[in-house]
Order: sequence, then C-alpha cells, then structure tokens
Amino acid sequence: MIFIETLLKGAYIIELDRREDERGFFARAWCRNEFEAHGLVPRILQSNLSFSRKAGTLRGMHYQAPPFEESKVVQCIKGTLYDVIIDLRPDSPTFKKWIAVELAEDNNLMLYAPRGFAHGFMTLRDNTKAFYHVSEFYSPGSERGIRWDDPQFAIEWPRRENLVISEKDRNWPDWGAPAEAGGIRSSL
Repeated sequence: MIFIETLLKGAYIIELDRREDERGFFARAWCRNEFEAHGLVPRILQSNLSFSRKAGTLRGMHYQAPPFEESKVVQCIKGTLYDVIIDLRPDSPTFKKWIAVELAEDNNLMLYAPRGFAHGFMTLRDNTKAFYHVSEFYSPGSERGIRWDDPQFAIEWPRRENLVISEKDRNWPDWGAPAEAGGIRSSL
C-alpha cells in the first residue's frame, strides 16, 4: 500500500500497490503492520457496505462522539464517490478544514479518516457501492452529524440540486458558532 498524507493532519489517501500480470492484479488492501508504521489506528471492529441506487445520493456528514470516536478506511468498490472528510479536532492545525477525494472502482483509492473527523459522500454514478472499515462499534447514543450544506464549512459538492438525501441527514444541525473554515479538493 502507498500512503499519501493529505493536507489534513493524520488523514491519508491510500493507493493499492498492485502486482499485475496477464490475469489481472493482486494488491493488499489492509495490513495492520503498515497502518501502525504510519501511526494510523490499525483496529477494525466493524465493516460496512453502502449501496446507493442513484447518482446524487448524499450520505453524511457523520461522526461519533467520545468515547466512541472512530477512524474509517473508505473505498468505492462499484461506481464513483465524491468522498468528504472534515477535521473536527479542536487542537488540530487543520480544525474545521475539509478535503474531498474522488474514490472510484477504476482508481482503487481508499481514504483514511482518523478519529475526530466527520465523513460523508455523494455518489457520482448510479448503483454505487462504498465499503468501509471502522475502528469502533456503532453506538446509537454517540451518533452525531453536521448538515451537508453547513455554510461554516462551505463544502464544494459536485451538485446541490436533485439530491437523494435522508430526512435525518437533511436535518443535522450546523456545527455551531461561525468560525473560519475552508476546503481543499484533492487532485487525485
């Protein structure tokens, strides 16, 4: 695996280190030792699969409150995702900053979001599947979210109309008192 640190401290884009031949390719998609070597949480307690029928489906922005904060490794195994993470760690130099990475079945990229980040995505193609590992079990009482279009973060979504979005995700509150926020869209 090839770990590329993003502009958000502790968040990584992970490329598969593919071994190719006439049959196709083989690549390691998870290795505890490699995650530990990069200072990342190597623990997986739960894996999730999300299927979205329509392009323009938006899920997020989700996170869990302490003590159930989770790190995530997200990969798109069918279709294409516009995957977004926001740094919500108050002591971080990138607090309230966000990045977006296009994850697709064709590029095989993964995105690692450390504890203390909100995560969400928008599907860019019909019949898209996201597969992700999380470091903590889902805790309903610790579930939190931020409205996808909170002006404080000003996330640059690929589209803002004709979205498929749950009532729950549509009604998450804004983050709180206004503060500086900004975003970076990854070129990878």
